[in-house]
Amino acid sequence: MTVPVSASRTPCGPDTTDASGAPEDPGGPHPPGSAEVSRRWRRGRIASAAALPAVLLMAGHGLVPNRPGHLGSLVESFLPWTALVVPVLLLCALLRRSATAVVAAAVAAAVWCSLFGGCLVDRRAGGGDLTVVTHNVDEHNPDPAGTARALAASGADVVALEELGDATETYRKVLAARYRYAVVRGTVGLWSRYPVDDGGPVDIAPWPRALRATVRTPKGPVAVFVAHLLSVRLTPASGFGAGARNASALRLAGALRAEPLPRVVVVGDFNGTTDDRALTSVTSGLRSAQAEAGAGFGFSWPAAFPVARIDQILVRGVGPRSAWSLPATGSDHLPVAASLRL
Repeated sequence: MTVPVSASRTPCGPDTTDASGAPEDPGGPHPPGSAEVSRRWRRGRIASAAALPAVLLMAGHGLVPNRPGHLGSLVESFLPWTALVVPVLLLCALLRRSATAVVAAAVAAAVWCSLFGGCLVDRRAGGGDLTVVTHNVDEHNPDPAGTARALAASGADVVALEELGDATETYRKVLAARYRYAVVRGTVGLWSRYPVDDGGPVDIAPWPRALRATVRTPKGPVAVFVAHLLSVRLTPASGFGAGARNASALRLAGALRAEPLPRVVVVGDFNGTTDDRALTSVTSGLRSAQAEAGAGFGFSWPAAFPVARIDQILVRGVGPRSAWSLPATGSDHLPVAASLRL
């Protein structure tokens, strides 16, 4: 007997219609929530793509050209602030429920930590034979006497000041009560509890902005350089105008190369950070007390809301034990300090 085959069925194999007679999806049912997962990966792609330039900037900042306008130096001066990309991406991920933005934030955080993660660790330790403070006191400081008293109260063995200006005699008078030995050359000065010899200017600019002296500590002589590198200017016409500063850095580097003493301390206002490639001539042969023995970035300028560390304590043949910033004075810079083992 012949059985008729319905046109809606295949002659063999399982029935592929549902109860309503409609064909089922030949691929089978999708896993629950798979469409939502797909949407979460598609969301936030624009924000994640916008993060790409920041990640590339962090990873390849050394490839940013320094001419014209010293753009590379400008980027490197504020490179730690690229960390702000991470919370922005995480906020986008939260608002958009975007898995893509989470991954972008993780990548940005990993690259940033590879550059600056060590700065998040407190590297300060006890001990030290010589405490040094350096401060750009600001020639327009409304209270130079108060600033001098605050620096003397820090307990430092050596105090270096930059941008003394018309208040030089005020600093001399107030600091003399604690520091018996002093040398001033132009706009920079050095005050010490220990004897100071050979205090002479270092030629880095058309007028005296640097000095070199030998401090006779109980553990032997230390060459101390106090420098105030020339200022930089940011203008639409010339960009990051750091040419004069870079030239003064090269001159300072020459004096450091000629220094015969094995223990050297270089302090002052560099008008630039140690990340700035244009200052490599000075920083390459020295160690940063803040980077080696500080906590955080130690930003020092501007005092009201510090965004960069342009005031430095660098050493050679000396071991940094701790580094820190002092409370604000009447200056637009914060004083910075370090304890050193000789």
